[in-house]
Amino acid sequence: MVFEPEDILEGTRSIRPFLPELLGDDAVRLDRQLSELLAEAKVGGQVHEQILEKLKSYPNTRNWMAEFLSDKQVSKGFEPLPGKGQPISASKYRSLLIAVMVSGLLIIAVSAFVVQRFDLFVLRFLEGYWPGWLYPFLFLRRWMIQQKKLHLARKDERWQTLADKKDKQVITNEELEEYVTLDGQLMQFPSQSNRLMPTKLGNILRASESRPFDKYGLDAVICWSRLWLVLPDGVKKELQEARSNLNTAARFWLWSLLFIVWTVWAWWVVPAALLGLIFAYYWAVDAAGVYCSLLESAFDLYRLELYKSLRWAIPINPKQEKELGQQLTIYLLRGSDRDRPIFTPLKEK
Repeated sequence: MVFEPEDILEGTRSIRPFLPELLGDDAVRLDRQLSELLAEAKVGGQVHEQILEKLKSYPNTRNWMAEFLSDKQVSKGFEPLPGKGQPISASKYRSLLIAVMVSGLLIIAVSAFVVQRFDLFVLRFLEGYWPGWLYPFLFLRRWMIQQKKLHLARKDERWQTLADKKDKQVITNEELEEYVTLDGQLMQFPSQSNRLMPTKLGNILRASESRPFDKYGLDAVICWSRLWLVLPDGVKKELQEARSNLNTAARFWLWSLLFIVWTVWAWWVVPAALLGLIFAYYWAVDAAGVYCSLLESAFDLYRLELYKSLRWAIPINPKQEKELGQQLTIYLLRGSDRDRPIFTPLKEK
């Protein structure tokens, strides 16, 4: 087998540090001979045959060199690609980097836009509005609502007991604290048991829809879009910020759910995603509490602006307000061709 002179010279330089281990006392003499031959090779001398003869004279060096040269032959078992290779210019690297960054930003922007379109769907899912084709969820929904009814009944019974003690002024400080806590918890449920939702988030939002009707006879779902148009800009801003916080929580919940797809690459994705789902849900519950409080306050403070804008008679007492509120709700929903009620006159500008 014919070896390249350069491979032989490279092998000679590589073996020299191992000569004491391979030859013992003879290492000094052979190393001096090899050093002289390598020096002669630097000035153009063809000494590779002489080097091989020197190394073959000892079994250990012969075997070491044979293994080294055989590895060289294996490593040369390929052919270079045709053409002359050239380094890529810095400008091309820069262009490639910019293209990758722009593509990444576009993907993030498009993903964020698409996920944002699902805000309402996610919120309704977290409330408990589950589609009919998810049969297991329907059974789960009925069971959860039934549990909520039992839970609500126990709280309401306890609250009634404490309320009686409070009216009779025989309530203790601990019971008064419990009464206040229960009163706040009951406010997070709709007033009618047939309107209960399976989740806490759903009941908070459903309660906020029910309360304007319970107090003023105004259906929040029907009247809200009209009331919104007569609200001051500052109030609208507060409501928009609260709603945006609620939507962001829903979006975070969806991102946490989508994060699970990375499980195939990392096992810890599942617990991380579950923590994200739990965190996002309780974030949504807190955000819903703030939003619903502002929504109820908007009805409390500005509902009469809705009456004025529709030229509806202003109620003069709570009883009349509930009656007129219900009439106004039906009028906004279906209209009317009756001669009652009489619209208030338009104010001259």
